[in-house]
Amino acid sequence: MPNNLPFMPNQGSTLAPHVDALYLVLVAICAFMTIAISGAVVFLALKYKRQPGNEEPQDYKPSTALEAIWIVVPLATFMLFFVLGAIVFFKARRMPDSSMDVWATGRQWMWKFQHPTGQTEINTLHVPVGRPVRMIMTSEDVIHDFYVPDFRVHTDVLPNRYTYNWFEATKPGRYHIFCSEYCGTEHSKMIGTVVVMEPDDYQLWLSGGTSEGSPAAEGKKLFESMACVTCHAAGTGSRGPNLEGVFGTPVKLASGQVVTVDENYVRESILNPQAKIVSGFDPIMPTFQGQVNEAQIMQLVSYIKSLKAPETGRPEAAPAPPANAAAK
Repeated sequence: MPNNLPFMPNQGSTLAPHVDALYLVLVAICAFMTIAISGAVVFLALKYKRQPGNEEPQDYKPSTALEAIWIVVPLATFMLFFVLGAIVFFKARRMPDSSMDVWATGRQWMWKFQHPTGQTEINTLHVPVGRPVRMIMTSEDVIHDFYVPDFRVHTDVLPNRYTYNWFEATKPGRYHIFCSEYCGTEHSKMIGTVVVMEPDDYQLWLSGGTSEGSPAAEGKKLFESMACVTCHAAGTGSRGPNLEGVFGTPVKLASGQVVTVDENYVRESILNPQAKIVSGFDPIMPTFQGQVNEAQIMQLVSYIKSLKAPETGRPEAAPAPPANAAAK
């Protein structure tokens, strides 16, 4: 796929060639159909124009085969569009397990990013080349849109929930970030830059940055200072569910519904705990709406994600009886 087409941004991610290929296929098919139909209209208009002695149209019954072609060809064309689009969609939505999580918060009119190691950035995002990066995004005010044209990444950033996207940069450089959803009077100033670095340079940048601690470490402090541990302690008899190893697993609710514990579930449980009550527990958790900001919610979610299920040792096998035990 050419990387320097004058009417398209440069290709800076692994997804970009697939998006461009789909776009060019759609353009080519549409151009072909436009030329074919326009040509047929002109040809038939000239061939069957009204002439002396041929004033009345002739009766004509199209064949069944021709009618079938009118149906099958458009259907096959649109099914081709669907299949090609579905392939690119699944490539864009299936995030690699090895992705590095970066938290992004949009607000009028700036972007704030936080790395797993705790470094924060405003309107600039440093990432390593060749490493999948999963963006976990939310907004503090209105709807924004995280758009990096060279990566073909384009995702709505919504208030009160998390949205996701990912990219893997293929070459070092600087790439523009835009908000492509009108968000207020200074919408055009809500821009930023993705700085793609070699892995060694990225590690050097991380070591030179300042951080107060990883989001999970800060979340642990919040978890303890807000006395969450009193209800969510490990062991039986707790007033709330044990959170160790719960992230990413299905849980059964009091309503009988089964949901997966993800970032949005944890966020909702913090701000609106009565929305989804885990089966076997009473609805006694208070809401923390207005008591924690977006950064603190992100830290609490990161901490709960970091909690691992305790390792249970395998029971030791009973010693084998003596060979002559059966004879006794």
